[in-house]
Amino acid sequence: MFPESRYHQSGFGLPVAVFVITVLAVIIAAMAGIQQNSSQSLSLQANSYRAFYAAESGAQLALNLLIPPDGSAGRSCSQSPYYTQSFAVTGLNNCSVSVACRSISDSGENYYIVSSTGQCGSGIDQAMRQVEVMVK
Repeated sequence: MFPESRYHQSGFGLPVAVFVITVLAVIIAAMAGIQQNSSQSLSLQANSYRAFYAAESGAQLALNLLIPPDGSAGRSCSQSPYYTQSFAVTGLNNCSVSVACRSISDSGENYYIVSSTGQCGSGIDQAMRQVEVMVK
């Protein structure tokens, strides 16, 4: 029915197609890995910011207990830990803070050093930040 072909076909297109598919699969796998690392980095960075703000909030709350804004007698600095709290507000949910306080006297002046440690997240996404404030 068909006339015999005098040319021999070698099938050059099949190896090229397999090579192109393999290269594209490697590129897609690399891009997926980069995307996953970027996503984990963003999650850790967000928890890091939240931990910093939790530590800052804890320091401010402790300073209000130590030196009340209304001028009344404040809480002593002898308790350890001075202040501990878990937050339940929208921005700081799943965060906690622990505050330590110590007093130093120098030339008749009293100084207070408040160290606040904020912690957010859990497992591999956990972040911890510390803020230290010195007041007279």
